[in-house]
Amino acid sequence: MTTPWTHDGEPQSLPIVANDDVVRVRRLARELAQRCKLSLVDQTKFITAASELARNTLVYGGGGEARIGLVRRNGRAGALAVFEDSGPGIPDVDLALTDGWTSGGGLGLGLSGARRLVDEFSLDTEVGRGTTVSLIKWAR
Repeated sequence: MTTPWTHDGEPQSLPIVANDDVVRVRRLARELAQRCKLSLVDQTKFITAASELARNTLVYGGGGEARIGLVRRNGRAGALAVFEDSGPGIPDVDLALTDGWTSGGGLGLGLSGARRLVDEFSLDTEVGRGTTVSLIKWAR
């Protein structure tokens, strides 16, 4: 698959199998958001979205992996986070992306809240195969 952006170095992979891993994802998201010079508000948005998706990966996907790194497009830097699990998948994507809907247990943002916090969001899921969610927040 060709992407419209390039990696600025190799993304770091972190396993997500316990609550402490969600904290590690949050720390790395903060570090990379600062390194690519996101504003304080945009750092907070990226970190919050990454934290919510890491928690979803653990709770609903049964664990998985996060890949977090820096990307570039047309001279702009951005922070990228990809969350992947082999869990049950999302049976009703439209419902899961509905504003205000949450199945509980996370920060209360749900997928739609995480999507609103970032500049680019993609969701690939299939029942029985798992879920991959990617997000990018671009420096202004």
